[in-house]
Amino acid sequence: MISRHWTGICRRDRADAYVHHLRSETFPLLTTIAGFVRASILKRDVERGTEFQVVTVWESLEAIKSFAGEDTEAAVVPLVAQAMMVEFESRVLHYEVVHTTS
Repeated sequence: MISRHWTGICRRDRADAYVHHLRSETFPLLTTIAGFVRASILKRDVERGTEFQVVTVWESLEAIKSFAGEDTEAAVVPLVAQAMMVEFESRVLHYEVVHTTS
């Protein structure tokens, strides 16, 4: 499995709207893609706003290509989400999942 990590800093007054966007638009879309396993939203307050790290887990890089395209390290940030951000990463990090526990 592959864990995909993306980070962005949202305007503090748009943080709840960003979470709503992920839960109502992005995550439902992801569930329709073969090979998608799960997603998590992590957040913390930072000086410039609310920092989010979105972590998705996939069965393979091939599955990620169905979402991100051939450049699997390119971030997928819709315009509606970009408008809520102070700054965001244009690239993501991928990690091989070597162990999980329940």
